[in-house]
Amino acid sequence: MRRLFIGLAASAFCALNAFAAEIDTALGPVTIDGRPETIAVYDIAAIDTLDRLGVQIDGVPDTLYLPQLSGLKDGAETVGTIFEPNLEALSALGPDLIIVGGRSSPAIEATRRVAPSIDMTMGGDDLLADARSRLAAYGALFAVEAEADEALRELDASVEAARKAVAGKGNALILMTSGPKISAYGVGSRFGWVHETLDLPPAVKSLDAANHGEAVSFEFVRDADPDWLIVLDRAAAIGSGEQNAKATLDNALVTETKAWKSGQVIYIPAADFYIAAGGVQAMGRVLAAITEAFSHSQ
Repeated sequence: MRRLFIGLAASAFCALNAFAAEIDTALGPVTIDGRPETIAVYDIAAIDTLDRLGVQIDGVPDTLYLPQLSGLKDGAETVGTIFEPNLEALSALGPDLIIVGGRSSPAIEATRRVAPSIDMTMGGDDLLADARSRLAAYGALFAVEAEADEALRELDASVEAARKAVAGKGNALILMTSGPKISAYGVGSRFGWVHETLDLPPAVKSLDAANHGEAVSFEFVRDADPDWLIVLDRAAAIGSGEQNAKATLDNALVTETKAWKSGQVIYIPAADFYIAAGGVQAMGRVLAAITEAFSHSQ
């Protein structure tokens, strides 16, 4: 197993190996000497992107959420959950590198006791830029730059197609249902990248940009009267079994909106949008769903 060092700015690692990659992480630039051969990954977005690049993942969380990733559990060790790494299982695996992000990022100090760890969390305010940055980082780290370049071209093409599809088709309100409850997300929120990346006007400009959105009522949705509703069903994303989004929104207030009356309600791929946000394959499926829906509108 090749020995690997991680050089944080405040750290004293300075080994000079033949291979070295400096990559951007959520905690700043990191220099990695020695290509990691055995890795454990807890962030679903990272797993989604690494899968696109053909990088083998040796340790995965117990639930991968996306059916497209389910095959990755074959031949990989289960090393805990996205919230709580199993340090004993990690030690048994003996990874060269551990990747955390998002929900698993608070565990980085614990995983560092087992092996060098990096935090690849992505923010929501400029998710496209973060996705591009992570793609480039993984390409350099695992010497799959050509695959990363190809994936980037695919991502950019998906963005461009979605931009063209939404242009001049009206405004939108992003809603998340959580069982019977609803929250709205505007520009600057974790899902605000949809507005900013696609130049899609928000139906309500005054929404709180908080990460968890703004709890709203069905009266709020009726009064906002968006041209489009972009809906995330959180229960579907996490498999909670709670009331689904269609049942929650099918009421006398929401059905008064232009979006509902014109059939312009988009149920976005839930786990792609909520759990794997920023993964290049997941992002492509989200953009494809938006493109498909808007393309059918005049």
